[in-house]
Amino acid sequence: MEKTREFRYMPLDGFELRAEDAQEETFNVRGYASTFEEYELFSIDGTSYCERIDPAAFDECDMSDVVFRKDHQGTVYARTSNNALKVSVDKHGLLTDTDLSRTASARAMYEEISAGMYTQMSFAFVVEDNGDEIVRDKDNNKYIRIIKRIEKLYDVSPVSFPANPGTDIYARSRFDGVIEEERKEFAERAKALELAKAKARAIM
Repeated sequence: MEKTREFRYMPLDGFELRAEDAQEETFNVRGYASTFEEYELFSIDGTSYCERIDPAAFDECDMSDVVFRKDHQGTVYARTSNNALKVSVDKHGLLTDTDLSRTASARAMYEEISAGMYTQMSFAFVVEDNGDEIVRDKDNNKYIRIIKRIEKLYDVSPVSFPANPGTDIYARSRFDGVIEEERKEFAERAKALELAKAKARAIM
């Protein structure tokens, strides 16, 4: 069975896709396709459902042939297998360094990035079996999905409108069990409160 491919955009404004100043006909862009900061996927009834990529998640990831393309589809402008794309991991996240000089379409993509048409990035990946876990933070009323092992990195993409990862069906489905449990606990607390109120009224 094919594993579910997930897409995440770079959630911090501080790390944007940037075109380096063209010198001697170079067409390089650098940017973070992902960071290790925690981000909220969605919220239900005051409970937050968040996600964080562990810094070690890419340690054994297959990055043998990652492609650079726009909005995760269409033309391939660069790829790791021909050394036009370099992907590395640093303390902030997944850093990309891309040479967009090889083809006319790649150079046109550089011009679009340089003009500020694309300022954020995203990446497509699959998580290893049992490569993530969900932990509960009761103090802050949230659940956190920690992605610990990414099996395969497919592409890194400049994106025009980064999709909210909370709309990813698979991302939400990973929390189905805890959402059901949270609602059950809420119903039990509400029932206990009603019983307490009924007893208080009876005493009065």
